[in-house]
Amino acid sequence: MASNMSNLTKKLVLSSTTSFCNCNLIHRCWLSTSSNTHYDIVIAGGGLVGTAMACSLGSSELLSEKKILLLEGAPAKPITLKETYSNRVSAINNSSIKLFENIKIWGDIKRHRVQEVKKMQVWDACSGSLITFSDDDLSNPIAFIIENDLILWALGTRLNNVHNISVRYNAKIKDYILPKHSSCDAPQIVLENDEKLSCDLLIGADGVNSKVRSKMETIVERTDYKQMGVVATLSLSDSSNNIVAWQRFLPDGGVVALLPLSDTVSSLVWSTSTSNAKELLNLSEESFVDAVNDAFLKEHPKSPFVEALLRNLRLLPGEDMQIPPSITKVLAGSRAAFPLGNTSVSRYVNSCVALIGDAAHRVHPLAGQGVNIGFGDVQCLTKQVEQAVYQGCHIGRGSHLKEYQSERLRDTWPKMKVIHYMHSLYQTSFTPVVAMRSLGLSLVHSMPLIKKQLMMKANA
Repeated sequence: MASNMSNLTKKLVLSSTTSFCNCNLIHRCWLSTSSNTHYDIVIAGGGLVGTAMACSLGSSELLSEKKILLLEGAPAKPITLKETYSNRVSAINNSSIKLFENIKIWGDIKRHRVQEVKKMQVWDACSGSLITFSDDDLSNPIAFIIENDLILWALGTRLNNVHNISVRYNAKIKDYILPKHSSCDAPQIVLENDEKLSCDLLIGADGVNSKVRSKMETIVERTDYKQMGVVATLSLSDSSNNIVAWQRFLPDGGVVALLPLSDTVSSLVWSTSTSNAKELLNLSEESFVDAVNDAFLKEHPKSPFVEALLRNLRLLPGEDMQIPPSITKVLAGSRAAFPLGNTSVSRYVNSCVALIGDAAHRVHPLAGQGVNIGFGDVQCLTKQVEQAVYQGCHIGRGSHLKEYQSERLRDTWPKMKVIHYMHSLYQTSFTPVVAMRSLGLSLVHSMPLIKKQLMMKANA
């Protein structure tokens, strides 16, 4: 009897030392017999980044046995590719292209329509100072201009061929119940019909107003730029080799950019004050075209002091300055606008929860980095989840999510700060500030090695 008691005592001691594993096992057994539907991974949000996350996880051999669910609040709506270009496009960098290759959608995208950017010109309307970038310093184009709808179509097509991913459309979320400090807890998703789901890892890809993030222990800092981004699809007067992306900083604090879509068509992204954005949307088509041409071509008064400074330092643009093509037409119905702001989050992860995309960070579109940073999240989180599975760890706990957070913060925080300060720097026409930013822009333009490093960083 004493011997039996001793053995029982040893088992109890062993059980207490492995409580984490046993607790997880008991919890999983409970989940399998409860009314909850349990998944290994649930992704909240079926936009570009959320759907890419699902495809990336589903394309991993290491994760092929994992049960994954993608929740999308909108109804199922097949994306049909139209002959006319969509007004929402993204400048996709080479790192994001590697993601597209890994999840096997790049071939589908290329077979439709993709426009390479082989040169970029950025200049200041207040001084004429500029910087240009060329693909001569890179093994690939600077960027690829791709319609968001085309990316979503390719991602959706890929999802249909991934066996371990389920997609639930029209999924209205009533509440998220996230783990606190107990290792036995798992994230719970309560739908509006009171159906309950649970998972080992919940990924919040539900945008700038993320409901997942609102339930996390994290600090959110927001900046309202009091601007809107006006987008439109434009026809060009010059149809020869449209491979240049143009971006001009305007005296009123706006930024206007023209991104090539084909030899005859480009996409407009004009960041401007909310009041001006509304006026632009209400203009007639002819007046809107005139306004866009003025934004790119109109000469503005320049400070004699700044011009003298640049001239004495031999930093005036001279022959480096190229004139962008003039606009002849705006595609009917292509004009739209969206608010601009900056959102930074102190933590991207909690126990069993990770944030990606706009749920974790939001930036001004002036550098074209927003969705690329989100795709970087996808690549990094996929790698960390694979590591967890390879090492036999719980995918929602342990060090792997912290590694994801550390790696992404190291990458995103400097980019976000640079973009935010660039936006702030161009919000004034005060002469000393114009002189400082013009000198900096022109100096960097005169240093090919520095420009190459900037391009490589933007494409990382």
